[in-house]
Amino acid sequence: MNDKVKTISPIDGSVYVERPFADQAAITEALRFGKQVQRQWSRVPVAERAALCHRAVDAFVANKAAIAEEISWMMGRPIRYAGGEVDGLAERARYMIEVAEEALAPVRLPEKPGFERYIKREALGLVLVIAPWNFPYLTAINAVMPAIMAGNTVILKHSAQTPLCAERLAEAFAAAGLPRGVFQYLHLSHPDTTSLIQAPEVDYVAFTGSVAGGTAVEQAAAGRFIGVGLELGGKDPAYVRADADIDQAVDTAIDGAFFNSGQSCCGIERIYVHADVYDAFVDKAVALVKGYQLGRADDPETTLGPLVRSGAADFVRGQIAEAVAQGATAHIKPEDFPLDRPGTPYMAPQVLTGVNHRMRVMTEESFGPVVGIQKVQSDEEAIALMNDSDFGLTAAIFTRDIDTGVSLGEQLHTGTFFINRCDYLDPALAWTGVKQSGRGCTLSKLGYESLTRPKSFHIKLPS
Repeated sequence: MNDKVKTISPIDGSVYVERPFADQAAITEALRFGKQVQRQWSRVPVAERAALCHRAVDAFVANKAAIAEEISWMMGRPIRYAGGEVDGLAERARYMIEVAEEALAPVRLPEKPGFERYIKREALGLVLVIAPWNFPYLTAINAVMPAIMAGNTVILKHSAQTPLCAERLAEAFAAAGLPRGVFQYLHLSHPDTTSLIQAPEVDYVAFTGSVAGGTAVEQAAAGRFIGVGLELGGKDPAYVRADADIDQAVDTAIDGAFFNSGQSCCGIERIYVHADVYDAFVDKAVALVKGYQLGRADDPETTLGPLVRSGAADFVRGQIAEAVAQGATAHIKPEDFPLDRPGTPYMAPQVLTGVNHRMRVMTEESFGPVVGIQKVQSDEEAIALMNDSDFGLTAAIFTRDIDTGVSLGEQLHTGTFFINRCDYLDPALAWTGVKQSGRGCTLSKLGYESLTRPKSFHIKLPS
């Protein structure tokens, strides 16, 4: 068995990071220390926790250039965009810090003569956060920051593709003066991760990743009666109504489909366009995608980087080839993107028309730079197709008629609904999914509910 984490950079296939896996002694000590420190940390006033956590964000943002370069090399995001993740972490973290006092405040009940009644929110204990590589800081901070602010301690197990992210977060918290043991990380193998989930010291698991990964987490936690938050996959749809601003719809939906090379759980993977504007939308979308620059992620001119690994790219190529064989039309010539080569992480973007739901590319998560565009005749047809999915993370409608858009949104089976935007997490809104997109909630004040437990106080006053 390999006893090290080896991060192969999609830029050039080199080993970018190499770290030893934590041994059993280190795992045992992290669990013991996390539980021990948590009792002390939970007694620290929320305002003091907030000051420490704001300082950690300051320390993290101060290292923006180096962090951006590491993101680019570890998972392939173009360097021109990589720094945006640092800004996004700051936005989410600071919001969750600022709403903590209100979110964690006791619930006061109406007065009842002779009694005092209230509900406190208490920390769970030790929280295990398992984070993915595609947005390695944003996905991690969704659970890490509110868990710490709520009085829990955290062990972060990050993806083997992005191990430096755990180390950078640890450095920021240490620079801020966070007490040792409140935030820890472990580089772990899959078997040791399973064992960690089953450890009696762990009180909650927050997982972001694939449906298969979420299933494995649930199975590992079965019978422990602990909370498990699962943010899983998506096959997120967009619908362009006949009254939409077509230029804005193209710019927004296509960016939502191809940003991060399509490697976003809430990216747009299928677009339904009303017949009245279908041809105009397709023409503009194809022209926009043809203008992407496929290249090395460390090249400032690159707007479309490699996928995380060659196997991921070949999976998407297979979906495209199968759809074309079933009658779909591919509008982008791969030869127009010289770096596109089968067997490598570099692949040309693709826009498909003539698609339908008998094709995998319209029903199975692609997680790559491809989008299918399907013509529809009515709102009713669009809503039925949007709901025809095993997933339900986000959905978007482009329209000038906001009232009708909201009415249609209420019919969609999704955790987040957008009008005239997509592929974005507002930290003030609850982030959640339905069906195979997972369960639980992060972000917003509601995100604190799964990271705390209610404790009721029922006090009969002296007469």
